[in-house]
Amino acid sequence: MILTLTVNPAVDRTVLVDRLVFEDRAYIQSRSHSAGGRGINASRVIQSFGAKTLAIVISGGKIGEQFEHLLSHEQFPAEVVRVKEEIRTNFTIVDKHGLAIKLNELGPQLTNKELDSVEKAVAHHLKEAQWLMLCGSIPPAVSPDFYCKLIEMAKKRGVRTLLDTDGDALVHGVEAGPTVVTPNQQEAERLLNRALITRAHFHEAASRIHAMGPESVLVSLGSRGVVATDGKHIIEAVPPRIDALSPIGAGDAMAAAYVWAQSNRHDFADAVRWGVAEGTATARLPGMEFATLPQAKEIYKSVEVREV
Repeated sequence: MILTLTVNPAVDRTVLVDRLVFEDRAYIQSRSHSAGGRGINASRVIQSFGAKTLAIVISGGKIGEQFEHLLSHEQFPAEVVRVKEEIRTNFTIVDKHGLAIKLNELGPQLTNKELDSVEKAVAHHLKEAQWLMLCGSIPPAVSPDFYCKLIEMAKKRGVRTLLDTDGDALVHGVEAGPTVVTPNQQEAERLLNRALITRAHFHEAASRIHAMGPESVLVSLGSRGVVATDGKHIIEAVPPRIDALSPIGAGDAMAAAYVWAQSNRHDFADAVRWGVAEGTATARLPGMEFATLPQAKEIYKSVEVREV
């Protein structure tokens, strides 16, 4: 089983408009809302690929009630850890050209008792898990080493870990030695405190992040694909050109497909190729839709993987 944790979920409200232009009006073409969070998105992809997954999430307040109602319509099981404060609402505005604006709330204040409940839920399910995916930001006032505890717990039980987060949680998390980390370009720039512009910058970034502790690194570059290293090789996985409708969630889809491929014993380079294929196929879809396995297979054939 692939276990996902979303410790700072949200109700995602997405608005599709005809165009995003500064200081000019845009017309709304559609609106949608869904149970949101990187781990939830990952479980959506994993389930659609035919693998077993369980999503662990927190929930609280009136927004939490709506969130749980939306979550109940998903095709994968979830375990909810209830908290006192209200979880967040996130807003995304995207246009038909793929431009997007994301407005995210910070999330609830969690007590030590509530965090203990999250840790216990993860510990309970690790015995049946092959992978633990630690996805998304941590709520305010939660210690930035929170993910480190879970990585160490998983290691002791022989469970592989993927870390997909940002900021101080990423800084501390990489040092705990997860199996793989998957920062996007902006997250990698914040982690390394430098701009990444050229191909040489991306290669160096992957190597520097690997030296911090993780076994493997996938730096996601959006439409330019992924630069990845397992410490032995640096590879580039380059997708075909597509007309992107909505890039939101493509990184989550990439991480999920990579773990799915690894859990099915694909080698490192091929797992990266599957990740890029799924992320690219997802970016072709409107709103918060995720590509199916057949849609990913179509792109997979055209993904170029080369060793640097």
